[in-house]
Amino acid sequence: MSDAVSPLAQPFPAMPKITGVTPRVARAGYKDWGRCDLTYIELCPGTAVAGVFTRNVCCSSEVELGREQVKAGAARALVVNAGNANAFTGYRGREAVEAIMAQVATHLGCAPSEVFVSSTGVIGVPLPKEKARAGVAKALDLATPQCTWEDAARTIGTTDTFPKGATASAAIGDATVHLSAIVKGSGMIAPDMATMLGYIFTDAAVAPAFLQELLSAANRDTFNCITVDSDTSTSDTVLAFATGQASNAPLVSFDSPGADAFAAALHDVCRQLAHLVVRDGEGARKFIAIAVSGATSDDSARRVGLAIANSPLVKTAIAGGDANWGRVVMAVGKAGEPADRDRLSIGFGGVWAARDGQPLADYDEAPVAAHLAGSEITIEVDLGLGEGRSTVWTCDLTHGYISINADYRS
Repeated sequence: MSDAVSPLAQPFPAMPKITGVTPRVARAGYKDWGRCDLTYIELCPGTAVAGVFTRNVCCSSEVELGREQVKAGAARALVVNAGNANAFTGYRGREAVEAIMAQVATHLGCAPSEVFVSSTGVIGVPLPKEKARAGVAKALDLATPQCTWEDAARTIGTTDTFPKGATASAAIGDATVHLSAIVKGSGMIAPDMATMLGYIFTDAAVAPAFLQELLSAANRDTFNCITVDSDTSTSDTVLAFATGQASNAPLVSFDSPGADAFAAALHDVCRQLAHLVVRDGEGARKFIAIAVSGATSDDSARRVGLAIANSPLVKTAIAGGDANWGRVVMAVGKAGEPADRDRLSIGFGGVWAARDGQPLADYDEAPVAAHLAGSEITIEVDLGLGEGRSTVWTCDLTHGYISINADYRS
């Protein structure tokens, strides 16, 4: 992880242990850095799993295998490697992943398909098999103590500047279930299913198919509504694991008592994680929420919001505190979604600059400039066409982004 912490960083929360989940970290030495770079999380028998994965067609073997594994709905372990994405590495990369799966499966006495693997870091370098084997062996050693959630979150990071975690709880009948989650992500962040590596753990009993339904829905409104730089990673993965140790009546559909409460808690955790990724955007100094209303549909509103959020001209204007609402007009117009110039309204921080396609005669830029000087920015766009709405989140674009990525492999 970077030594310089983002000015938008949030403190790591107090997160409960999840019954049936045992995390450990180890040092495999994938890069020449003096810290742990392998996270191993053991899951009790009967753990359900759901996942969403990148749609980048140049994805890693970890993603290809994960897509197939998650269909069975069962998991016993997770291994996350940091410093090497193992993407665009052909058969050598796949062999390395399969070797990790087999090593852990032998240790646990489970099927290799129940062992999930993720890797993150430099693309195009095969994961070193011997380093992976030795690192996994250290993590499997029962003499290696369990780690904290913060240790696990720190270990999976690459260009991240702070460890990221989130927690929530929900009442299901007489039982209180807990969710604890970690995420990594800072650059190569753009919505196309998910935009980083994220892992959610709960002690709730949830049927795999319903867990998948809930995760996919939460993903749509959280991870798929963030962007840092419009680049979709080859390794993006979000997995949710439910150990079933809370003794609640299993959730199998929205007709199950407590299902709505659990769905809300899962959505809340995903939203927290998504915001943390944006707050750690490479070089970010400002957190930007873009609220689009009046669209022909929610999906259309989201696409308009993302066109604004991905615009270098908008992001650099925000970085410089420039209330140049014309750049927002431009981004709306290029989105390829229904829009009418003469119905469009744009505001910043609750102050409207233009209404119904016209600058306001009494528009005062002073409060807008004051708003843009802060670190929490809101942009409001009303298309005036329908009831569709969506909020997306991004960050500003600064010289820091260039510096980080120009030196990334060194």
